[in-house]
Amino acid sequence: MTEEKNLKELREKLCYQSPHVWDKLDPDEKGAVETLARDYIDFISRAKTERECAEEICALLEKRGFHPESTTRFYKVFRNKVVAAVVAGREPISYGVRLIASHIDSPRLDLKLHPLLEEFEMAYLKTHYYGGIKKYHWVAMPLALHGVVVKGDGKVVKIVIGEDQDDPVLTICDLLPHLARKVQGEKKLKEAIPGEKLNVLVGGLPLPDSEEKERVKLGILKLLNDRYGLVEEDFISAELEVVPAGPAREVGFDRAFIGGYGQDDRICAFTSLAAILNLEAPPYTSVVLFLDKEEIGSDGNTGAKSRTLEKLYFDIVKVLGGSAAADTVLEMLFRTRAISADVTAGIDPFYQEVHEKLNDAKMGHGVVVTKYTGHGGKYAANDAHAEYVGWLRRVLNRAGVVWQAASFGKVDEGGGGTVAKYLAYHGMDIIDVGAPLLSMHSPFEICHKGDLYMTYRAYKAFFEAAE
Repeated sequence: MTEEKNLKELREKLCYQSPHVWDKLDPDEKGAVETLARDYIDFISRAKTERECAEEICALLEKRGFHPESTTRFYKVFRNKVVAAVVAGREPISYGVRLIASHIDSPRLDLKLHPLLEEFEMAYLKTHYYGGIKKYHWVAMPLALHGVVVKGDGKVVKIVIGEDQDDPVLTICDLLPHLARKVQGEKKLKEAIPGEKLNVLVGGLPLPDSEEKERVKLGILKLLNDRYGLVEEDFISAELEVVPAGPAREVGFDRAFIGGYGQDDRICAFTSLAAILNLEAPPYTSVVLFLDKEEIGSDGNTGAKSRTLEKLYFDIVKVLGGSAAADTVLEMLFRTRAISADVTAGIDPFYQEVHEKLNDAKMGHGVVVTKYTGHGGKYAANDAHAEYVGWLRRVLNRAGVVWQAASFGKVDEGGGGTVAKYLAYHGMDIIDVGAPLLSMHSPFEICHKGDLYMTYRAYKAFFEAAE
């Protein structure tokens, strides 16, 4: 018996442990998990585009005392798609910044420049998919239309159709199995639904004039004109996104999971926002940055490759009364400790062949620390230095955060990238830390409530660490 006890103590002392979050929570914390989960479900149900996320984030910041003109708790907005929130620290900004960067864009279907067409007395909207999707996920399900239209006179019109209980929904029709054997069944999965056939059904009632061509299309244009004052040319200056209709939901008999659209990467955006909302007088100036365009390579002037971060750092220096000289900002960037807040793949028990069980993330086992990303040969990767990983381990362990270290699938199965490599370009220490998901990049992604909570706890501990 003594020998068994000694072996158990030796194992606990020497072996890596990956406990389940639920085994580490007391009853009060389990209540906190449910409170955070309800707020999160509400957030991702209302914010389904990057613009809507930015608006929701700003509204929540304002409620908690952040203001663009403040010198202690302020936020900045760039082109209505990027938001940065800042809490001034006790130490001078020359000592560096604590930065958490996430992205608020998600895979979706964007309308083409000339989207509206009529075929066989049915009206459709043509789309071009945004980011990495499995096209067959998007057919035969209820869809909604979100976005903005800039009209010819410059007026901006917001559109949301398909979310209200009284709204109609949209859909992309699939082919019935009786006729699909050759057209779909004998093709590879990725070829069965061509991108050009992701056309959204939006109408079927012709206007009464039997001499007019495309009467259904004209009827749809009349509806849009009556309701929003739009004409067909306005589609050219629009950003309209087709997304899954309906709210996020709890999943499972025991409600352990949350299912919903856009959790990559809004679970990390939400938890980092929650962390800074509850942050008071941190040791170092703390920043959360919500970026756009990650799902298509972080290009454009709202992506991580842009100079938005440099602009933000100059703004922070000016607000906090420091020198706005280029060398001061460069020194701040080099002294920054950062987290790339992005999700990773949770192990799917029924597709274990693509996972490496020893090194991939388990659902419900806490926030995931990913030292390096990229794909075979570590190409296109950020690879955090051992010293920085060691520092973060100490921070999380001292705060009692349940966390796990994991990578992203087997070496030659693929892989993925985040904004980390683009922010590392500026000289900062950075590492990926985020929640694991199932069904990532689908219209109904799955997270575990315990991982949601520990992601929030990890980000808050990062900001509060005095070391």
